[in-house]
Formats: sequence, C-alpha cells, structure tokens
Amino acid sequence: MPGPVGELRTPIRAWVVVFAGTAVNLCLGILYAWSIWKANLVGSTEHPAGTAMGGLNEGWVYLTDAQATWAYAICGITFAIFMIPGGLLQDKMGPRLGATLGGLFLGCGCILAGLGHSYGALIAGFGVLGGIGMGLGYAAATPAAVKWFGPHRRGLVAGLVVGGYGAAAIYISPTARYLIANYGISGSFIALGIFFAIVIVTAAQLLANPGSEYRPRSSGTAPADTTSSMTTRQWSARAMVHTWQFYAMLFLFIASAQSGLLVIANAAPILNQTAQGVGFLAANAWLLASFGGMVNASGRVGTGLYSDKLGRRRAYLINGLAAVAGLLLTPTIMRSGSAPLLFLAVGVAYWQYGGGLALMPAMTADYFGSKDLGIKYGLVFLGWGIAFLIPQLAGYIRDMTGTLDSAFYLSGLLMLSAVVLSRAMQRPADAPIAADSSALPSSAPLSSG
Repeated sequence: MPGPVGELRTPIRAWVVVFAGTAVNLCLGILYAWSIWKANLVGSTEHPAGTAMGGLNEGWVYLTDAQATWAYAICGITFAIFMIPGGLLQDKMGPRLGATLGGLFLGCGCILAGLGHSYGALIAGFGVLGGIGMGLGYAAATPAAVKWFGPHRRGLVAGLVVGGYGAAAIYISPTARYLIANYGISGSFIALGIFFAIVIVTAAQLLANPGSEYRPRSSGTAPADTTSSMTTRQWSARAMVHTWQFYAMLFLFIASAQSGLLVIANAAPILNQTAQGVGFLAANAWLLASFGGMVNASGRVGTGLYSDKLGRRRAYLINGLAAVAGLLLTPTIMRSGSAPLLFLAVGVAYWQYGGGLALMPAMTADYFGSKDLGIKYGLVFLGWGIAFLIPQLAGYIRDMTGTLDSAFYLSGLLMLSAVVLSRAMQRPADAPIAADSSALPSSAPLSSG
C-alpha cells in the first residue's frame, strides 16, 4: 500500500505503463499510413477503377477514390464505436485483456485483408476487424497511463502515449511501400498483421491500472486556466452525457480530428500532384506520410506539455488558428507546385491533429474526473469517429470535381467554428446530480478499474 512517499514520487510502474501503452499505439497507428495503400489501390487514366491488377497484385482490382477512402473511414468509425466497450472493459477488468484482444483483432484483420485479395475482404479485415482492434487497444492504453498521474502531468502523459499512434506512420509508411513493391498489397498486410499481433500482445502484459488506494502526485503548480477547469468530483458517464460541455467536447473533437484525417487520407496523392516537377518527391510520396507521422507524434507531446503550462483551452486556440490558416491555404499551395510550402501546411495540420488527441483525454479528466476515464473518454472519442465523414465526403468531392479544394475550405471553416466554441468552454458545475457519485476532493484516489 502506498504511503506518504507514494504521494511525493511517481512510481516506476507508472512509467512502465506509459511506455507499454506507447508501444501498443505504435502498432495501432497503421491507420495513419493508409495513404500508402490508397495510392496503390486507386485507379488512374491508364488503369480505370474496376480493372484488374497484375503482377504481385493479381486478384485485386483498382478502386475509385471514394471506395478506397471507405476502408479508411469504416476502420476509423468502428475504432471510435469500440472505444466505448473498450473503455468499459478497461475500467472493469483492467487494460491487459482489452489490449491483448486489440492486438489479436488487428493482426487477424490485416491478415484477412491480405488473404482475401478483394475489396470486400479489405473492408471486413482492415475496416471492421482492424477498427475493433484499434478501439479495444487504444481504450486500454491511454486511460491506464493517465490514471497514474496528477493533473500537472496529464497532458504530457496523454501526449506520450497517443504520440505512439501518431509516430507509427514514420516507420509503417516506408515499410509498407517496401513490402508492396516487393511482396504486393496482400503480402504487406499479412506481414504487418503478424508483426502487430506479436508486439501488441507482448506489450499488453505490462499494462495495469493503479490500485484503488493509489494517490497520484500533484505539484500544485497547474496554471489558472487549468485549475479553474478542474472538477472537484468524479462524474459518472451517465451524468456526463447530460451536460452541454460533453457535446461541446464532441464538436471540438470532430473539428480537430477531421482536419488532420483529411490530410492523412490524402498525404501521398497530394504530394504526387504538387511535386510533379520534382522527380524524387513524386516517386517517394510516402515521405509526406512519414513526415506527417513525425509531426503528428511531436504535436501530441508538445501540445501536452504546453497545455499543462498554458491550459487546455489556450492550447486548443493556438493549434486551431494555425490549422485554419494551413487548411485554407493548402489548395493555393498545391496549385503553386511548392513542395516546401506543402510540407509546412501539412505539418501544421498534423501538429494540430496530434495535439487534439493529447488535449481531449486530459480535458475529459479535468472536466469530469479520472475515475472510470475509459468509458468517459470512450464516449468523447465518438467525435473522432464522426470526423471520418469529412475525408469520406472529400473522396466523393474529388471523384466529381477532380480536386480537393472545396474539402479543404470546408475543413478550415469547421476548425474555425470549433476555435470560437472553445473560448466558451468551462467546467460543469459540481452540484450533485442523480445517479452520480458525490463530490470528491481533487486528491481522491483513482479507480483501480
């Protein structure tokens, strides 16, 4: 049982959980390298959608942009939906089971997508089974780590763990390109599926929630913007969904996520289009996806750090305004053919997107308490799943108009509206609510799950 010393020092076990969660997310983040597969699946003038592929990809057929994006969107939506049962599983039975199941579902889903050689198998394997695995695994890793830390480190810890998900594209993008070139689309899915299952199941055994009497260290140095938004009680999920702040958080999540997901889904194709005059970049469009993964991960850790210093709302404001500018300028940059400016604009979008995924779990804990954070963040995370409708809409826009210009303008306007809403955010009143637990001091022990 932790004594007074346990309240002054963060135990090594807490950091083991953080890094195990990061390892899990480094595999779950295959979704952020989707543009590499999309670039090989979408047809062209020479190979129209519906025509059969040859060589290493024999058995596959070329797809439309919208069809290829559906696999990505279904995976993301399924991911968000299964964050809810994943959160319940995490809170009630601990994180190991959920993460283990997540690894098995993702691995089997990728293998099915590879063995099926078809669009249906891609949807069922990568889209559905892969999405289930991501939801169960992600719900286990992030809340487990956050529960070990007080509010002065929540942003940083959330950023580190979810940073693994963003950083996945750094190594998965070039690996996928190599595997597709040498073993085909099917070979890439099968090889990565086996690898992901082994790593996730192994790392899952190191995950754990803190004990029921554990008290996280609190420095008492949180900024005014954060301390004023700290709840003094542990809200239940049922009570949380009856507050307007919950629905505001959903919209903030939708806006933050859709701007990044739009770029992630199209990273390789837009670099191909922009850098047509630069042979090296046109031939290595995966570089933008890998660059994005690096910035995505950095944005999660960086935003987590300065949100702990400046407050969550100010961090959202800074990231959001920068993203608005980048999104609205991207169509002009693409027409200019400037690859450096494209990397800059895309980098801003990736940073904001990654930062949002560090802000939202920390903000959920700040506003509604860290007890049963798995299910509470799972409900807030539905906003991330809904955000996939924007890149899906963008796929239809591109099929009809030949460009993504309108999609980028729509994305920028949604982001701007969320920035405005974020300025009105404040923690819910701590008055008692039926079916909710009574008010607890901020130093109350966390649930053991």
